[in-house]
Amino acid sequence: MAHTTLAAPGVTTTRLPLLDVLRGAAILGTLMTNVWIFASPGSEWGVLDGGLHAPDPLADPSAATIAESVFRFLADGKFLSLLTILFGVGLAIQYDSAARRGEPWPGRYPRRAAFLFLEGTVHFVLVFAWDVLMGYAVTALLVARLLARSEKVRRAAMWTAAGLHLTLVGLVTLGDLTAADPGPRAPDPAAVELYARGGYLDQISFRLDHALALRVEPVFSFGLLVFLFLLGVRLHRAGAFGASAHGRRIRVRMAGWGLGLGLPLGAAAALGGPDFFVLGRYGIAPLIAVGYIGLIGCALDRFRVPGAGALGSVGRTALSCYVGQNLLCMLLCYGIGLGLAGRLAGSGPWWVMGLWAGVSLVLVAASRLWLRRFDRGPLEAVQHRALSSRPSPAPRP
Repeated sequence: MAHTTLAAPGVTTTRLPLLDVLRGAAILGTLMTNVWIFASPGSEWGVLDGGLHAPDPLADPSAATIAESVFRFLADGKFLSLLTILFGVGLAIQYDSAARRGEPWPGRYPRRAAFLFLEGTVHFVLVFAWDVLMGYAVTALLVARLLARSEKVRRAAMWTAAGLHLTLVGLVTLGDLTAADPGPRAPDPAAVELYARGGYLDQISFRLDHALALRVEPVFSFGLLVFLFLLGVRLHRAGAFGASAHGRRIRVRMAGWGLGLGLPLGAAAALGGPDFFVLGRYGIAPLIAVGYIGLIGCALDRFRVPGAGALGSVGRTALSCYVGQNLLCMLLCYGIGLGLAGRLAGSGPWWVMGLWAGVSLVLVAASRLWLRRFDRGPLEAVQHRALSSRPSPAPRP
């Protein structure tokens, strides 16, 4: 493998508090989408059965339907895109750190990506089929190589990936619009039974037997992942997360363009029905995610935002909180635990949104308590210990 040693770009070397807050928002925001998977009949397999589409507030303008529609619209695809952008930012920070130390690149980074893929595989098999870590690990290997290339090469790769992805999204959307309407689809009874009353080993076996189908999202969205990783690199290099006046101006533009253009387009796609689901989640949501970055950044620039410190704690333990929230939802919703999904099926959306709020509060409290004694989250510490030849820092007195 070829290695390159380059001079460090002119970026700050201090930790950027905004990034921790954004990561925390992204982690809790992805749960706003995933909680519906855990709470739905058929759970993980129900995603492929088409049973997770939001209700139609035009056909049923009840308070419950409107609340669920808004809740899901604000989250679906947006925070996943936000998390992906931030992963690209983190990769750029690691590259800059290696460059400042005069170390070759990608150096030992492939080991880090391989370990992340291993973590994602364990998470996929034991906890949650719609894991994002495996896709991130593969994408990071490609983008890590691009970081050592010229800006021209990265820009060409970024926009080529975006063009290919949007072409794929357009073709799928066109196919959905022209296909005959099959009508509402009922979840697979066998999958409903598995998650409501099946054993834990049966669920693991089911994931392994259907691994190709359950891993379709990172394959379908690979072009989007590459684009968003490189977008994160570009935003970081431009100073979009810094405390300077230049960074604040960038965040204002991100909020204006991302929300001003993305929210109307996203609302139109959501109201358009299931035929526009792919366009909304994989085409428009990334634009809104850019707006979210700008909005959160502008709020922190101008106001003392309640809860920002709590989000920062979640962001500093992002990997542990991501796996932890899925583990908690599995134990609360599936039959191997409390079985809330089966017990409360058909009772409306309020309990699902309450479940999200409750798990989020647990994550916030746990992360703050953990960071009072340790510098890293538990899974972050395991990763650091496995990848570093230096000993982990001792607990704080």
